[in-house]
Amino acid sequence: MIKLTFCLHRLPHLSRAAFQNYWREHHAPLVASYADVLNIRRYVQTHALTHDANASVQNPRGAPEGYDGIAELWWDSWESLDAASRNPGGLEAGAALLKDEATFIDLKRSPLWFNEEHQIVG
Repeated sequence: MIKLTFCLHRLPHLSRAAFQNYWREHHAPLVASYADVLNIRRYVQTHALTHDANASVQNPRGAPEGYDGIAELWWDSWESLDAASRNPGGLEAGAALLKDEATFIDLKRSPLWFNEEHQIVG
């Protein structure tokens, strides 16, 4: 499996609650509507919690500012991902998703990369 991890920072004018609501209620159904044409096997959103416990794990490490959430998408293989990016429907879907992302994600501050999982526990 190939996985894309996308660490999201919200646009400055959005509260965390507004960002997460839009992401879950609007963007998630949009991704789901394109899942077949993009060959997406799995899509998960991880929403950051605002809690005092965050400081207790961040401060001793000198950790940078946290993310507002993490999106994870899986494909069966590089070939599956490549096939989706080559077909006209996949190109249209990718453009539509990027256009929507720009309305709520600070794209310049939100790193993303392809990766492969190696399960250690569980």
